[in-house]
Amino acid sequence: MARRILACEALFDGMRWHAPGVLEIDGASIHAVGQSAETVHERIPGVVLPGVPNLHSHAFQRAFAGLTEQSKGGGKDSFWSWREAMYHFAASLDPDAVEAIAEHVFLEMLEAGYTSVAEFHYVHHAADGSPYADLAELGKRVVAAARSVGMRITLLPVFYEAAGFGPKPIEPGQRRFYNTPERYLELWSGLMRERDGLVTLGAAPHSLRAAPLGGLNAVVREVRRLAPEAPIHIHIAEQLREVEECLAHHGQRPVELLLENAAVDKGWCLVHATHLTESEQASLARSGAVAGLCPTTEANLGDGIFPLGNFRRHGGRWGVGSDSQITIDPAQELRLLEYGQRLIHHTRNTQLSGDHPEHTGTRLLSESLLGGAQALGSPVGRLLPGCPADLVCLDPSHPNLLARAHEAKLDSWIFACNRPAVSRVMVGGRWVVSEGQHTRREAVSRRFRRCLERLRA
Repeated sequence: MARRILACEALFDGMRWHAPGVLEIDGASIHAVGQSAETVHERIPGVVLPGVPNLHSHAFQRAFAGLTEQSKGGGKDSFWSWREAMYHFAASLDPDAVEAIAEHVFLEMLEAGYTSVAEFHYVHHAADGSPYADLAELGKRVVAAARSVGMRITLLPVFYEAAGFGPKPIEPGQRRFYNTPERYLELWSGLMRERDGLVTLGAAPHSLRAAPLGGLNAVVREVRRLAPEAPIHIHIAEQLREVEECLAHHGQRPVELLLENAAVDKGWCLVHATHLTESEQASLARSGAVAGLCPTTEANLGDGIFPLGNFRRHGGRWGVGSDSQITIDPAQELRLLEYGQRLIHHTRNTQLSGDHPEHTGTRLLSESLLGGAQALGSPVGRLLPGCPADLVCLDPSHPNLLARAHEAKLDSWIFACNRPAVSRVMVGGRWVVSEGQHTRREAVSRRFRRCLERLRA
């Protein structure tokens, strides 16, 4: 692609505003950022932002979202009852369904303003637990889905070895996820050839209850030997029951246990980390790891609210993800994250400190971009020279964005837009969303619809 110069009303590069803003794009990357240019090839009305990294996704759960919102009776509904229903749905998936669902959910993410995703991929085998002829078949299907719609992806094949602390033997509903460390590493190595400009490969020990420390450390050591910069993600301290069971078995809380027994560093992302002591918050921040927050899923599952204020005061980094796909909208994740803190602390604009005026939207987006990029192991989340040309344009005609200064438009996107406000999206220098719709929406939606009809027949 030839070098192009784009001009807009205002541009947020991830750290500061340029108004007006000019981007010089060379092929798939940003070459220069400024406020003026002698030649302009394209003028973009409205505000331009970096594409948002989605640091935690289970794509297949999109086809399951909303199907557990009925009571079982007797006050027994919880994360754990939801998990059983999820296992039942996961058992129905074949390779074509995995690909069709992932393709559609990645398209929806792009239309919402996510341009990169960390896919925490744990459905590896057939429903009875037998491996496919190609161990990495389903991981390759997820990568193919991302390529189909132009989504930048960090694929995180999940290591899942046990059903609980002890370790407990695998349950029938977990057979599709299970691998020994040796078979997992064979599967992981089979995905290394998928890496390219849009595809990064990391690894994901599922959780301390499903990946006991011996296997966890063996897997991480070998992955890091083969790919030293590979990001490592893990679910942790999401539910109080998990914390209680970890204490009962190990005498330590999950985050405390992990930080003392694994080489956690800035290449790690601890997903959820909802239930932390003050000491764990400080230790997690010192490790350099990112806290992966999924507010709409955590609310839907009744997990709890992450202690963001204290974690930020300790210097901790964080980002947001769509997780179970109950909501696919980075603005809504950031909104609920901030509203949760307001409800806890009985105050407003909780992310701001200091004596000078600031905008909550700008601060929330900037920090989530930084943490999300770190978690994905990818130089995304910034519109700066050398970074990928991944950008999002807000719709200047949206009624909630009219007659506002640029920082107020960002605030309004996060806190006041109750209908889609993204007009265009670019990934790697290529427009993939125009006028609010993905360029392949019709074909991808048709395939997704046929897939759901077949699964639910």
